[in-house]
Amino acid sequence: MPIFTRGAMIWLLALLAIVGCSSGLRLVSRDAIRNQVAAAYGIHSFGDVDMLRYTFNVRAGGKVTQRTWTWSPGSDTVVFAPAGGAPPTIYRREYLSETPPAELKQIDSWFINDRYWLLFPLQLAWDRDARVSDTGPALTPIRGVPGQRVVVTYPPDKGYTPGDVYEIFLDGQHRLVEWIYRRGGAPEPTRITTWEDHRWVGPLLIALDHHGPGEEFRVWFSGVAVKMKDSERWIEAD
Repeated sequence: MPIFTRGAMIWLLALLAIVGCSSGLRLVSRDAIRNQVAAAYGIHSFGDVDMLRYTFNVRAGGKVTQRTWTWSPGSDTVVFAPAGGAPPTIYRREYLSETPPAELKQIDSWFINDRYWLLFPLQLAWDRDARVSDTGPALTPIRGVPGQRVVVTYPPDKGYTPGDVYEIFLDGQHRLVEWIYRRGGAPEPTRITTWEDHRWVGPLLIALDHHGPGEEFRVWFSGVAVKMKDSERWIEAD
């Protein structure tokens, strides 16, 4: 059995304390960045939101698609109003079975997709099973401006598109300026867009516009409004 002098033992304990603190700091840092981004977009007031409505618009391949949603976060009730005046679909996500009807499964996958475009900064705080890594300074992929690169990796066995990876680029206020999306963790980017036209919608900060490197792809939101609890008034984007 090895014998340690008193001085060696003090040195060993100090070294272990430093390593432990360093590990703790890294864990805190990982949680810190996701919380800082979510805070910049108003997550601390999200509990006061009763309903959120918005229209998701996407232009891709020369075609424009629109989907209008009203979401009640408290009950997780979703109202989907398709374009063209077709009857809306209303459902509560907690009651979705493991094998929902194909039409409802498609609608819910659209809802998740559109909500991630709208509220991804808040999803960073909500999706605790996602791994968040702050990789430090980097140039943004479209405009080549300095930013802070953070990589978000989702588990390979959950969600509609498991294993998704997002590289987000932040400014000094922890706001997204651009991102790279890799479906299923693919080595080549699936989508690269900007995050533009940040507006306050009640207590929430929303980026209303997203452009790809060219003119072919664009996502934008219209009719964004929130209704707070204990109020009947809808608050639209400033």
